[in-house]
Amino acid sequence: MDICSASAAFFGYLQFEKRYSKNTLDAYKNDLNQFISFLSSNFDIAQPNEVKPTYIRTWLASLKNEEMEARSINRKLSAVKSFYKYLLREGQVSENPTTTLNGPKLPRRLPSFATEGEMQKLLDPANFPNDWEGKTAHLAINLLYECGLRRAELMGLKESQVDAHTRTLRILGKGNKERLIPISQALLDQINIYKAEKLKHLEKPDNQFLLVIGSGKPLYAKWVYNTVVKYLGQAGTLSKRSPHVLRHTFATHLTNHGAELNAVKELLGHSSLAATQVYTHNTIEKLKDAYKLAHPKA
Repeated sequence: MDICSASAAFFGYLQFEKRYSKNTLDAYKNDLNQFISFLSSNFDIAQPNEVKPTYIRTWLASLKNEEMEARSINRKLSAVKSFYKYLLREGQVSENPTTTLNGPKLPRRLPSFATEGEMQKLLDPANFPNDWEGKTAHLAINLLYECGLRRAELMGLKESQVDAHTRTLRILGKGNKERLIPISQALLDQINIYKAEKLKHLEKPDNQFLLVIGSGKPLYAKWVYNTVVKYLGQAGTLSKRSPHVLRHTFATHLTNHGAELNAVKELLGHSSLAATQVYTHNTIEKLKDAYKLAHPKA
């Protein structure tokens, strides 16, 4: 099996067995196809077992010379590593040429988040117009912040995922991993009012999805992004504004108020604790600031 056929089989495995999302699958395809194209152009390689570690190092060096960020290079290398793990397991290669390879070190970046004061200002109902777009924007931002949802999770949130009796949301996250998120009575009330007004004011709303735009259709990615950027800009001075900032804010405020890291991990739907530990750095930075301000020897 040549390397192109092997990659097609790998993509099928990711889609149908691993059940990766379309966005994740597209990222894998883009990264792996770029790698295969580089091999073909520079080393005339057609078979996956012909690839040597030096060839992959050369590819990584070329990416660095193009001034690609370390995070992007690591993502591409991760795609190639996953590809060869799959080939080795399927018996398509006898050795994995990526075993000894490491990507560039990542600079430590603390997540951007809004302060509690900024969130209080942001969520003030007076900031939102009393029309359908304003009601939808207000509920969407409330859900992103109070539940720590990813943008795709918000867009795909169905009415059936809201359990009024237990006051929880049932969220299907990355890798079809399900988690339950408790919600406040105030948020549940807002959801119920929104659902009632959707039936009353919209002609043909898609009642499968909780949140819809004025035409009755579900939210789309650009609408969510633009809406969050707009209202975050009005509430504070954050240089980085996106739906994911509200997810970071959710996690940071939980850890700042003493939530256990394992609990935050479960609420975020992280597969490992390592992904959640970044929020402890924000807490440590807060303690450092308090120390500098208050301690006479600081």
